[in-house]
Amino acid sequence: MELLFVALFGAVIGLAARYFLPGRSTQGSVLVPAIGTVAASAVWVGLTWLGWDWAGGWIWWVSLGAATAASVVLNLVISRRRIHADQRMLQLLAKTGSPDTA
Repeated sequence: MELLFVALFGAVIGLAARYFLPGRSTQGSVLVPAIGTVAASAVWVGLTWLGWDWAGGWIWWVSLGAATAASVVLNLVISRRRIHADQRMLQLLAKTGSPDTA
């Protein structure tokens, strides 16, 4: 049951990162919330396997902190790479008229 709540909180963190950080128009609406969900869930499961108590507070802080870090970092990286790729493609299309001539 706790894993469900961790996944939900990870999705909310990813959703917040999507709408509060720049570059929202360069990615799909579910990408960053999915990153937050996966990061929080994976860290939670990993810490549970390591023997951390799921009723303790530290597992929550670490899992949700990892979701925050992953959502913010990957949102910024993905949007920056997409903007650069779009600019390169625009320059190529303006120069050659075809995306296949690289």
